[in-house]
Amino acid sequence: PFGHDLQSAKDLNKEILQTLDESQVFRMDHFLGKETVQNIMALRFANGVFEPIWNRDHIDHVQISVTETVTVEKRGKFYEATGAMRDMMPNHLFQLLSLVAMEVPQSFDADAVRTEKVKLLQSVKPMTEEQVQTCAVRGQYGAGTVKGREVKDYRQEEDVEPQSNTETYVAIKLMVDNWRWAGVPFYLRTGKALAKRESEIAIRFKQAPFTMFQDTPVESLAPNYMVLHIQPDEGISLMFNAKVPGPTVRMEGVNMRFSYKDYFEQVPRTGYETLLYDCMMGEATLFQRADNVEAGWAVVQPIIDYWKNNKATDFPNYATGSWGPTAADELLENDGRSWRTSNE
Repeated sequence: PFGHDLQSAKDLNKEILQTLDESQVFRMDHFLGKETVQNIMALRFANGVFEPIWNRDHIDHVQISVTETVTVEKRGKFYEATGAMRDMMPNHLFQLLSLVAMEVPQSFDADAVRTEKVKLLQSVKPMTEEQVQTCAVRGQYGAGTVKGREVKDYRQEEDVEPQSNTETYVAIKLMVDNWRWAGVPFYLRTGKALAKRESEIAIRFKQAPFTMFQDTPVESLAPNYMVLHIQPDEGISLMFNAKVPGPTVRMEGVNMRFSYKDYFEQVPRTGYETLLYDCMMGEATLFQRADNVEAGWAVVQPIIDYWKNNKATDFPNYATGSWGPTAADELLENDGRSWRTSNE
């Protein structure tokens, strides 16, 4: 993380910019080097089939998930001072949020793109203390099994306090207060020691009217998702309904998938490889600007402050190898929604 809260990020930026010009600073986030992340703008703005429907009129909600199967391993000392919120949310996940939700930049110029990303984060409604209690979930993993391996709980890890209050899982609901996204919730989650290693953005489209199917055996329609798969298998999939062959009307959700490695037949590059090359070329599009960093911290600061002053009473509250605490499921269930699973 760049700093450990909003004020420290401001102080660090101020110190750096006393010596260097902003154009000389490259704040690196390896997520931005992944092909799927870079392709978000091309997908959104270069395709007439998608660009007109990328708004509140057609999208029900968006889910951004970065889940890991690993525990904190030997990084207990670092993690105790950081936690899942600081480690992942204002940098990695907010970069994905910015790219999937920002307005159209005037060009691919670095400052044009980064300005729109900042404007998006500045449009996120800050949470009150009451909203933190209902729109932010924290968790800490307990003992369990992941990939057939028995794992001890977080509080038993090396360099971790026996009564640690550090979160290893975070899920939050954000609302973007602008014309494009008014009323559309964005659900973000990340955590360690979970059931599967996966990073994806799932865009859930609004359901079509059901009237036509009332006199058929069709009880419900499968949800329409576009999923941007960031890791481990980079690609894009589209889920839609199709009629099952036969004399009666039966509908089933089907999946159409594009895979980078299959289509382009190129060895994927690492995020750092891409970013280091851009840095040497002076190309700053994929690097965070000072105001971008501070805008991200500003969104999570109320949550960090509330959690600091109100210790968790139920840690550990999810088992290693699970999908996280039940409160994270309830975060969506309270809105009549649910997290997308990999087999959907």
